[in-house]
Amino acid sequence: MIIDPEAIENLRSLGDEGDDTFLREIITIYLEDVPQRLADLKSARASDDRSFYTRSAHTIKGSSSNIGAVEVRTLAETLEHHSRTEPLASLDNLAAELESAFQRARSALLPLLG
Repeated sequence: MIIDPEAIENLRSLGDEGDDTFLREIITIYLEDVPQRLADLKSARASDDRSFYTRSAHTIKGSSSNIGAVEVRTLAETLEHHSRTEPLASLDNLAAELESAFQRARSALLPLLG
């Protein structure tokens, strides 16, 4: 499952009935923010900044959980966990998987923007 439909419905229910403006705003923010956090992961990796790497993965995990991007959330959580104890260089393949998962989530979310 790329996007949890229940999470989308929960977000939809927070807006006015019959109006998906709030849902579209949240999706737009997510689609704009996560690429920046992915860039932050690369920057943190390049400078070997473990705490920034961990924070960036944590931010992706949280926003992905809110939007229902299941695979992205799971991979970000794994990255967050491993970044605390493993060399950041050892996480490159997992970070690449995270980027691919985000592209799949992006493709699934774009139709909801109307």
